[in-house]
Amino acid sequence: MTTTIRVAHSPDSDDAFMFYALAEGKLDTGDLTYVHELQDIESLNRRALSAELEVTAVSIHAYAYLADKYALLSSGSSMGDGYGPRLVARAPAPRDPRSALRGKRVGIPGTLTTACLALRLYQPDTIQVVMPFDTIEDAVARGEVDVGLLIHEGQLTFQDQGLHLWEDMGAWWLRETGLPLPLGGNVVRRDLGAATINQVARDLRASIEYALAHRQPALDHAKRFNRGIGDERTDTFVGMYVNDWTVDYGARGRAAVQLLLDRAAEAGIIPHRVEVEFVDGSI
Repeated sequence: MTTTIRVAHSPDSDDAFMFYALAEGKLDTGDLTYVHELQDIESLNRRALSAELEVTAVSIHAYAYLADKYALLSSGSSMGDGYGPRLVARAPAPRDPRSALRGKRVGIPGTLTTACLALRLYQPDTIQVVMPFDTIEDAVARGEVDVGLLIHEGQLTFQDQGLHLWEDMGAWWLRETGLPLPLGGNVVRRDLGAATINQVARDLRASIEYALAHRQPALDHAKRFNRGIGDERTDTFVGMYVNDWTVDYGARGRAAVQLLLDRAAEAGIIPHRVEVEFVDGSI
């Protein structure tokens, strides 16, 4: 009997690259049929709160509220290794951006995003203005907010609008901890049972490995979702967020996830400490 697994992820080039093999039927997935749904990450975070989807991309911040319903798959991470969401403004960066942010109106892509969590750890005293992630650059350029917190392709395009980098959250986190910033991951619903969960874990890893081994056709597929950044920037963006970290978090990646959520709990950003559980398909 065939089981349908809904897989939800963002409509951007790195996720499209990651799921290329599954979306295009390049893998033998046995009696599992994968149906893809595309939606922005904050919407997926909200849908995951009600355990609506079998498999979904979520922000690591959001996982703190989902751990009872979902396990974190060992493959599929978006890790900022010395780079990540970027705080940008019309004015050049001040000498001390962290202090200068205090009391500023900051456009953010959702309160459950890891970008928002990193901002709150970096400077908790800001006025957060939630808006769609792909409108933040323009909002900064028009002066509707003082600073914008950019995710996805905006990390590469903000200078096209004459905006200035104040701080890179991934660079700050690396300076702070010596670890990469775990931005997003893929989760699987616990009630699917061990056999299905393990197969999903194996299939997702195989999809990522296939894309990395067949980079050009996977890029050709992914560039359909690049929101106008062009082939060269698509290649750069995919390389930033689909790499060895994505195949498996590894020991450092796992430590980074746990530390980020521990820091969030200590700061009172999430309600309690979360013991992160990873699924690699070997059980």
